[in-house]
This record gives sequence, structure tokens and C-alpha cells, in this order.
Amino acid sequence: MLVETILRAKGGAVETIEPDDLARMAAHRMATRRLGCLVVTRDGSHVDGLVTERDLVRALAVRGPEASNCRVRDIMSRDVPLCAPGDQVASLMRTMTDRRYRHVPVVREGVLVGLVSIGDVVKFRLDDMELETSVLRDVHTSAH
Repeated sequence: MLVETILRAKGGAVETIEPDDLARMAAHRMATRRLGCLVVTRDGSHVDGLVTERDLVRALAVRGPEASNCRVRDIMSRDVPLCAPGDQVASLMRTMTDRRYRHVPVVREGVLVGLVSIGDVVKFRLDDMELETSVLRDVHTSAH
């Protein structure tokens, strides 16, 4: 299965934030929209990084209440893994596990086209397994 299969089902909408925005803005948007991260981008097209729940917690632990006044660029994760729509989901799963990222931006020719979460990957893998089970059940039933 390809990453584009997941994007087709869930859509390509991505919540973004600018690097100069305040951490409290990121926290508020993530909390009110029930998001685990925001893609950090200056122009809405190119990925500069991610600001995640973990980034916010680390900033709070290190900086205390002043963390809310930090710029996103000062607390965000940089050098985040990226994937392309044509990548295999199995490869993406390995990357997410090995690099310990729960969200991976999807880019086509360097331009942001989506975001895949570990929840998306698990859902589609479960759907795939249910389909396989159903097909095997049908084959077994028709053979008897």
C-alpha cells in the first residue's frame, strides 16, 4: 500500500504554523483542534519542521512558564522525516518507529501535500488486514 492511499482517504489538509508564531499559539491550536502537531512552514509549501506535543512539554520543562512566549522556531523539531505519496506505507512505518516520530509530512517535489500520523497508518493497516481476512474467509467458504 502507498502513502497516497492514506492521503486519498483522509485528505491533504494540513494544519501549519509559522516559525515566528508564539508557542502558546501552537499549544492553543493543537488543544482546540485536538492535534498532535503542526507543520512549521514560512510559506505554507515547504516544511521547516514540526512543533509537537513533546516539543511543548520539553519547552515547558526547561523554560517553565516563559515557554509560552518562545517562538515556535526555538522549540520545534528540525530535520524531521519526510515521505512522498508514492512511498510504501511499510517503509513509512519503519521510519516512524526508528526515528520515533508520530507524524510525518508528505511532500511531492519538495512541496507539502499532506501529513500522515501513526494513527492513520494503524487504521489503514487494520483495514488492510480486515480485507485480507475477509478474502481468506470467502476463499475458505467457497472451497467447502
